[in-house]
Amino acid sequence: MTSAATESLIEYPSLFPIKVMGVKAEGLVHAITLIARQFDPTFDAATVELRESKGGKYLGVTITVTATSREQLDELYRTLSTHPMVKVVL
Repeated sequence: MTSAATESLIEYPSLFPIKVMGVKAEGLVHAITLIARQFDPTFDAATVELRESKGGKYLGVTITVTATSREQLDELYRTLSTHPMVKVVL
């Protein structure tokens, strides 16, 4: 019997969207795509979606990676979250 805590709701591998918010600045999108490629060598930067905040100060960047494991996603979230240009990862 497996506990609910160890079961995953995600089937691997699967395409997994991640939204990253940061201050709109030169290099933000490039930094995020480099990190995505570290964790998913097949990552296609052409799939990146951008959305500017109403005031124009922040930029929402949605990346879609091929998730291969819970550990990969956890480490990707950790790496994105600790980047100095990133404010929030969802």
